[in-house]
Amino acid sequence: MIFRQATRRLTAAFTAILLLLFGAFALGIYFFVTGTFDYDTVAGNGAEAVDAAEQGFVTLRTAIVVCYLVLLVIVPVMSYIMARLVLAPVRRSYEKQQAFVDDASHEFRTPLAIIQGELELAISRPRTPLEYERAIVTTLEEVEHLTTLTGDLLLLTRGSEAELQSAFTPVDISEVTRKAVRSSAAAAQISIEGGVQHSVLGSEHLLIRALGNVLDNATKFADTGTPIEVKVGARGDKIQITIRDHGPGMTPETLNHVFDRFWRAEESRSLPGHGLGLALVRQICVAHHGSISIESVPGHGTTVSVVLPAIRKPSDGDGT
Repeated sequence: MIFRQATRRLTAAFTAILLLLFGAFALGIYFFVTGTFDYDTVAGNGAEAVDAAEQGFVTLRTAIVVCYLVLLVIVPVMSYIMARLVLAPVRRSYEKQQAFVDDASHEFRTPLAIIQGELELAISRPRTPLEYERAIVTTLEEVEHLTTLTGDLLLLTRGSEAELQSAFTPVDISEVTRKAVRSSAAAAQISIEGGVQHSVLGSEHLLIRALGNVLDNATKFADTGTPIEVKVGARGDKIQITIRDHGPGMTPETLNHVFDRFWRAEESRSLPGHGLGLALVRQICVAHHGSISIESVPGHGTTVSVVLPAIRKPSDGDGT
């Protein structure tokens, strides 16, 4: 409804402006022709020449009126198309924002409902200490889930990339990778191969968060005890961090949606999470002028590659 009204108003505005411009242009041409016409010279050639000149002006006026009537039909259609084109990106942005708010609201409602239910159940009648403990533990788990969700939403909606980049500092990518592995719940089954002595310009906290999210996904979907391989290497003037698991892999449909916010594959809905992990990773990579790509074959695991630009050393390429 909002965009229908906006389209109508914008169409009316475009129509009025274009018709005024065309009208002013037509009148300008007519008055210029009639004002600069030399009647004295024509009058010297006789009455027939004057009549021919007058007939020419009548034809000009008729042509201008006919053209303007045609424009009265064409211009509103053109204006409507222009209004739709102008509002299209605004509408897409608005719809994405609405979907984001709706999804976020749904994600918040679920843990809040659990917290409310646990607390109401706990105070409905006297409980044993063990029952109170279970209620508190469940509540704390949901509070932790809410805290994580809120943090991810803040990261996704915080300032522009320029504002993020203004606080970037040189970061040792090998150290970032090691910290991300140590913070993983399955650190024991993760092996790190390679390790380049390169730094990237970025935020250590955000990069650890990005790699941690990828490792969490690998841990979540891989079988317990199966190895997760992390490889850090140089690729030209870039650094590539590759994380490979031996889990069930992903279908092409899942790969098409894997970076969508709040999207979760059917087989993963029973697992903890809120569907923001890889969307957040991609945003962090983009903010660092990097990229993320995923290769996966059902039954053969998944490989995630994060590519970041390395800081160019002063001696690189200068011949010293």
